[in-house]
Amino acid sequence: MPSQMNSEPRNSSANRKVAIGVTAIFIAEFVSLLFANARNIAQPGMIAELDGMALFAWLIALPALAGAAATLLFGKLSDVYGRRSMILLSIAIFSLGLGISASSTSMTSLVISQTFMTIGHFPILPLCFAVVGDLFPPSDRAKWTGLLNLPVGFSALLGPVLGGAVAESVFGWRGLYWGTIPLILTAGVLVAFALPDTAQKVKPKMDVLGTFVMVVATTNLILGFSWLGTPNMVGIGALLLFVSLVAWIVFIQVEKRAEAPILDLQVLFNRTFVTAAVAGLLSFFGMVAITGYSPIFVQQVMAISPTLSGSMLTPFSALVAFLGVPVGFLLAKTRKYRWVYIFSYTMVTLALLAMWRFTASTPIWVYVLVTGIAGIGLGMIPTVNTVVAQFAVPKHLLGVAVGAIFFFQMIGIAVSPAILGFAQNSTSDPESGLKLVFLVSAVALAAALLLILTIPEISLEVAEFGESE
Repeated sequence: MPSQMNSEPRNSSANRKVAIGVTAIFIAEFVSLLFANARNIAQPGMIAELDGMALFAWLIALPALAGAAATLLFGKLSDVYGRRSMILLSIAIFSLGLGISASSTSMTSLVISQTFMTIGHFPILPLCFAVVGDLFPPSDRAKWTGLLNLPVGFSALLGPVLGGAVAESVFGWRGLYWGTIPLILTAGVLVAFALPDTAQKVKPKMDVLGTFVMVVATTNLILGFSWLGTPNMVGIGALLLFVSLVAWIVFIQVEKRAEAPILDLQVLFNRTFVTAAVAGLLSFFGMVAITGYSPIFVQQVMAISPTLSGSMLTPFSALVAFLGVPVGFLLAKTRKYRWVYIFSYTMVTLALLAMWRFTASTPIWVYVLVTGIAGIGLGMIPTVNTVVAQFAVPKHLLGVAVGAIFFFQMIGIAVSPAILGFAQNSTSDPESGLKLVFLVSAVALAAALLLILTIPEISLEVAEFGESE
């Protein structure tokens, strides 16, 4: 009887600490995404004040490169030094970058400071998802991974409103940066207090050479695709893609010999993981086509006002933002994910094929319906990808796997606009170009669907050993 009474306070204490830990990662994720969504609206004010339109492309490209590399690196480091330590480091770099960016007096200094800032900013989200594997048993991970989409959804709804309000206030765009610092530091205090220490006792040597080669490969890949879509830069773009291919081959050879590879070959050559990751990369062709190009089609071809066109995309945005929550519960209940993958990629492929047939006379309700169907598919994919990444590899590679999933997503975000932009510019009139964008995206999603049909159905019950294929 006494032992039972003693165990109850211990269980209560443990549950309370888990609750604080969940609150910490929810706040860290929410603040990180809220800032990202708000900054997109405040960005024109930065460019106007600093007269920086000439460097705008670099304000996107360089931070994206730094953030992609940091996401993969911090994911690996979190498996060695623990998720808590790496989230705290990310928050520290992010906070310092926010302050430096807010103090920028030129576009050049803003590009440099934002590039530094994303080294801490980008890894926060995947590290928060990886923490789920530390806090919860396998039976609960799918549910909580789904619930982590709540901050994603609310930040997507509130961020643009906040960004516009702050940018138009007396504080200007700099107020957004200064105001984010106390919020993210509050999350850091909770993280330090609540998250468990999962650091390895024996620290392996870090994979410096592998990290360097990966950065070279990624940089040339993104710049190569970007310049391939520019008429007078096609040759340089092709050369950079060749350099990237060689660098990736060298990277694999380096990782085979590394004591602690930044991207463990158990992850890179894991059939389940690679299938999910590459299909996820291709899914961003659909995301970019709908969020980036379909509003142009609505306004220029269908002759609908910007205000109305924005509201037409609201159902799509809401589905993408919040659908991950029920999907997480569904995966937790069924323990099966292949049907979720097949259903989601099929929905997006069919929706993009329908958009390919859009014309100037397409009714508004048809556009809303079709993009809503696409939103169902695209809203399901991130949650199932994160769950599969957690179960496809041994638990000691959890941080690497989740970080790598997000790394592939960032590559998709960087590569797809270049290819779709090339498709749009290859025709003689805007309507034909935009319809070609939807067709190319449909082909990419169809390829992803064919790929996902081959994915093995691994167990979502035990995550200690992972899938061996």
